Amino acid sequence: MTAPALSTDPVSAASAAEDAAAAGLLSVPPAAPLGSGHVRPVRSARRRSRASISLLLAVAVVALAVLWAIVPSLFAPADPLTGVPAQKLLPPSAAHWFGTDILGRDLFGRVVHGAVQSLSGALIAVTVGLALGSLIGAVAGAVGGVLDDVLMRIVDVLLAIPGLLLSLSVIILLGFGTVNAALAVGLGSVAAFARLMRAEVVRVRCADYVEAAFGSGGTFVAVLRRHVLPNSLTPVLALAALQFGSAILAIATLGFLGYGAPPPTPEWGLLIAEGRNYVATSWWLTALPGLVVAAVVLSANRIGHSLGRRAS
Repeated sequence: MTAPALSTDPVSAASAAEDAAAAGLLSVPPAAPLGSGHVRPVRSARRRSRASISLLLAVAVVALAVLWAIVPSLFAPADPLTGVPAQKLLPPSAAHWFGTDILGRDLFGRVVHGAVQSLSGALIAVTVGLALGSLIGAVAGAVGGVLDDVLMRIVDVLLAIPGLLLSLSVIILLGFGTVNAALAVGLGSVAAFARLMRAEVVRVRCADYVEAAFGSGGTFVAVLRRHVLPNSLTPVLALAALQFGSAILAIATLGFLGYGAPPPTPEWGLLIAEGRNYVATSWWLTALPGLVVAAVVLSANRIGHSLGRRAS
């Protein structure tokens, strides 16, 4: 049996192909499901849209918290330390968005004025961890040898100690207060910054352009300053953004335990601790400040993850 002759007419060619397929001479592949090629792009577009919306919400929450810390009187003009005893333990309302506490103080105003304590403490903690950790990691990765081994064993010891226990040990040595709590949290994060910085310095140090810089007569310090460190800092800065949310949570935890700012200073962890004895009757004293802390921490972590993906 011979195959049908080819025709230049499209209609005749289509008819010939159908006849040949019916006769078993040609194998016609099954048709693709209608619209199957568009499923994955649509899902990807929807996923990107949801990610963009969540990132915008996270930025808005963090920006609002920063504004609370910078200009708290703009959002809560009342004195956060003065209350009206006749208005104690009022539930949330239009006059008092977060209700009032046991002394009749407006809880929303105390949350707003407490933002400066938590956010400034988190900023100090991240700065301390970034500075000390980057210095240790850069020295260990650039010098190598025995010094690298010694510094990394110290970092391993710090990593083996739970962060809260290490922070409490530092606070016992330094004393109570928001600044001391921030220093304790920052020292607890030094090990993570040091390990990442060392890994990045070792990776960049073996690059071709660094070898070319040494070959062209560059000194160790000059090459380290001009080539190695600038190309190693991007992942470390992304880690700093991630650590900011963790630092807020850690400082709030220390404040809840009583190691942060002393009363009557409005601080987020202390506000949650003050309301825990009234959870059964006045749930807003603990729930609403806790929701604020959770929203700020989750938003900071969302921004940090976005920056980390862009840096990688």
